Amino acid sequence: MDKFFKQTLWHQFGAAILMLENAINACPDHLWDSESQFWCKSYHTLFYLDYYSSTEPENFRPPAPFTLSEFDSSGILPERVYSKVELINYLQFARQKCYQLITGLTNKIAEHRFINVARDYSMLEIIVYNMRHVQHHTAQLSLLLKQGECESPGWISRAK
Repeated sequence: MDKFFKQTLWHQFGAAILMLENAINACPDHLWDSESQFWCKSYHTLFYLDYYSSTEPENFRPPAPFTLSEFDSSGILPERVYSKVELINYLQFARQKCYQLITGLTNKIAEHRFINVARDYSMLEIIVYNMRHVQHHTAQLSLLLKQGECESPGWISRAK
């Protein structure tokens, strides 16, 4: 697969992840575990960033202390509130996993099917879908920050 294509894809996906990281870091303590569930929306985004960066979704397991709670269709919350430090650590883990997936793309991997109960996408399409999912929820988090009268992090044009 073309190196330029992979670099361009990472520049944009990496920027979306940096914006998520900035939103999490900008969240003040009083908003973290408020009615808005900032922490939970952040966790959801990171969980799926990790999951959608997996080439074999049926074997997916998030790193400890996280669980598969996001797969619960009843919308049950994780058993406890995760701290900002825990979620930033998870973000770093998921960012590296996503980076390795993108920089290691070959035509064969790009065409490999990501199949679960809701989706049957090529890996290339799930990468783009994943980037859109991260950016969607990052925008929600930025809105929560603004509604909480907090400084919302700015736009990042591209990652390095």
